Amino acid sequence: MTIGVTVILTNRVMIYNHNGFKFEFHSEFMVSYNDLYELLRKERYSEQLQPLSKKFVSDVSKYIGEKKEATKNEEDFFSDEIVKIKKQLENANSIFKELMLLRKKKLLGLVFVASETGINKRDFDNMLDFEKELFDNIMASMEYAEKSLNSEFLNGGFAPEEQTMKLVLFLDDIDEFLDSHGKSLGPFNKDDIVNLPKSVAKILIDGKKAEVVLED
Repeated sequence: MTIGVTVILTNRVMIYNHNGFKFEFHSEFMVSYNDLYELLRKERYSEQLQPLSKKFVSDVSKYIGEKKEATKNEEDFFSDEIVKIKKQLENANSIFKELMLLRKKKLLGLVFVASETGINKRDFDNMLDFEKELFDNIMASMEYAEKSLNSEFLNGGFAPEEQTMKLVLFLDDIDEFLDSHGKSLGPFNKDDIVNLPKSVAKILIDGKKAEVVLED
């Protein structure tokens, strides 16, 4: 038997120590250290949120858990193998944290864009479930802040027109049109996600031209 070698099989890793003892652990998910590095590279060099598996966070958690489990058997392995696994574990944690931080920064940018105009459906679809929840919560906070600002103006003797908005997904292409105040809106394309005044959104929703993305 080859001594001190790591054998990698499909979804399985076996490591042999100097006594010929075999330690084996299984991988039931499709993520590796190289995958994490490549995902971080793509996220760094793209302005858009990159697509991730919906089970990405869970898969990374399992991957890191397996690495931690492997380091607990230090007496059963050559020290070089343990050092290698620990280093990979440390790097994987750092990569994951940086990846999530980059995505949070992009998410904040999308919130500001959505609050003023709208975002592409692809950006919304590329969010993980917890990111969509975060996006919804921040959008709700932005609307609350806008109402608070209007309230302060009102108390100061000046009451600007309330801009209560609703985020909608367009179901069809829409040509440029004017709202009730003569302001030009559009054109919009199918699958665009746009923040519109509630009065305009209601007309589009009633006409089956759009649907609500965020409920009140």
